[in-house]
Amino acid sequence: MVGEKEKFLKEVSLQGDGIVRSRVSITYPVWKEYGEALNELQGLSPHVSVGIARSPSHPAYHEATDRWGCKWIYPLEALDGQCVGHPIESWADLDKYRPPDPERFTNWEEAKRRVEEAKSKGRVAWGHTEHGFLYLRLTYLRGFENFMMDVAEGRPELDRLIGMIEEFWLEVVRRWIEIGVDAINFGDDLGLQNSLPISPDAWRRYIKPSYKRIFSYCRQNGVHVYLHTDGYIVDIIPDLIECGVSILNPQDLVNGLDNIEKLAKGRVFIDLDIDRQKITVFGTPEEVEEHVLNCIKKLGSPKGGLSLIWGVYPPTPLENIKAAVEAMGKYATYWASKEG
Repeated sequence: MVGEKEKFLKEVSLQGDGIVRSRVSITYPVWKEYGEALNELQGLSPHVSVGIARSPSHPAYHEATDRWGCKWIYPLEALDGQCVGHPIESWADLDKYRPPDPERFTNWEEAKRRVEEAKSKGRVAWGHTEHGFLYLRLTYLRGFENFMMDVAEGRPELDRLIGMIEEFWLEVVRRWIEIGVDAINFGDDLGLQNSLPISPDAWRRYIKPSYKRIFSYCRQNGVHVYLHTDGYIVDIIPDLIECGVSILNPQDLVNGLDNIEKLAKGRVFIDLDIDRQKITVFGTPEEVEEHVLNCIKKLGSPKGGLSLIWGVYPPTPLENIKAAVEAMGKYATYWASKEG
């Protein structure tokens, strides 16, 4: 019987079994609305994992300061927040700013124990960074408008700040590699709804070099790179693959299935982020099923290379949630019996 890690390595190398596996994450506000009616979705298919947040991660209007000194407010219970305090809002603050200590990123002894346990059980050993690890971090530290002006003006201080962030993450990555992980998870929402926030050329000037150094270091040490990135990234998908991404997690409708097929299918494992803005929220259950099938037909293959991930947020109707989960199970084996 093929173990979890062996299966993972085959899938990432695009030599899988053709089964499209899905992960559904139901947020607390959705659980709060529908409650026990969601329980029946768990266990519907061996190829669909359904997680339900039955308690809030934080209360409404929660405030916090992160490890970088950025201040956050979370207006809605359990959902993401907004960065409202920027420690380098003025470039005059740069000289006295000190980035966090990589040694304190996590409990490394405990992390090593978890990695060893995963390996002993034949599971994939994962390391992680944080959502907003580079591009978004720049907007958190400087403020979005300030960062946009920095890019437009070509401010020399920007290179220094990017280098500071890159050095931190390289040190974190080195520690993950030293304790033996198989893959590391990165998250950075690089796109807006219909475009990149900065030009592709500016992205290649300021963001790509750090991506390439960090991701290449992972790959050179036999560690796979998972990149979550929301928003429109069509213009830089080839760049991300060139940088060393093993598993790309793009949004479906924002980027367009045809574009993803053209630029990424067969070149990188696609963990497709299923729409949570249009069809699954405002469509009919039949349209939801059709969309899931279309994603699988367009981006799957007999050799795999595709999985689906779907975050469920208000006001998604209960019948659409059921339709999506059932469709993911129904069509999971669409490619498994087909010849390449």
